[in-house]
Amino acid sequence: MAHCDLLIIGSGPAAWSCALTARQRDLSVTVAAAESATGWLQKAERIDNYPGMPAVSGKELLRVFRQQAEDAGTQVIGSLARQIQPLGDIYMTLCGNDIIESRAVVLAMGAARPKLLPGEEGLIGQGVSWCGTCDGMFYRGKDVAVLSAWHGGVEEGEFLSRLCAKVDYYSMASHDLPENPPFTLHAGKPGELIRQDGKILVKTEASADAYDGVFIFRPAVSPATLLPGLALEGAFIPVDRRMATNLPRVYAAGDCTGQPLQIAKAVGEGNIAAISAAEDLR
Repeated sequence: MAHCDLLIIGSGPAAWSCALTARQRDLSVTVAAAESATGWLQKAERIDNYPGMPAVSGKELLRVFRQQAEDAGTQVIGSLARQIQPLGDIYMTLCGNDIIESRAVVLAMGAARPKLLPGEEGLIGQGVSWCGTCDGMFYRGKDVAVLSAWHGGVEEGEFLSRLCAKVDYYSMASHDLPENPPFTLHAGKPGELIRQDGKILVKTEASADAYDGVFIFRPAVSPATLLPGLALEGAFIPVDRRMATNLPRVYAAGDCTGQPLQIAKAVGEGNIAAISAAEDLR
């Protein structure tokens, strides 16, 4: 288990700005920068309105931001943050298959919001999970489905195959799959989840198959499911002028806080979030 003062979730301008400022205030900082993250900035060929870096590509801008934060002593892990749980005065965050313990958290995941399947949200904890290594043991010897929108689901499917009697793998989006997987590839694309007679039905256009459990993997996690109790206003996280959310020592910065979706705004909010975290942790 890793420990730090401040865990920052995201890999955009707000995250790197926050990390740099937090390090200048002598906080130990870890950034969970999922390798799967592909925001709009990564694809921008030319940016002309960021002061001091004219005609720069988004990819190069992010590279410089990250390098500066790492040079200042920021630790970076290339894993997706899946779930945050408060435990007394600390937060325990599941990143990939690792647990990060932090005294404060900054949410800087950008504005993207994964679209949930019909029926999914209401079945979380009732047969539907987003973590095979966390909940797989509950389904030892049982039948489960893996619904995956990225290659991260393959590893989870392989892990579940060592525990479960049957694992069916559904691809929700195109991604690389092994030639001889230990699970069964299902041809259908899941469209809805229904609880029926103690099982979870995975409905496709052509079939409806029943499982004891369903595991869903995406390259992004909704804020509402990432951190229970976090207040939302539509798709965005409301914050005060200190970038504080409704939860203690949890801050948000960048596009996830709402319009305008601008790099300069994200950098400024990341800076403020770090200052606020440092003040509160003192």
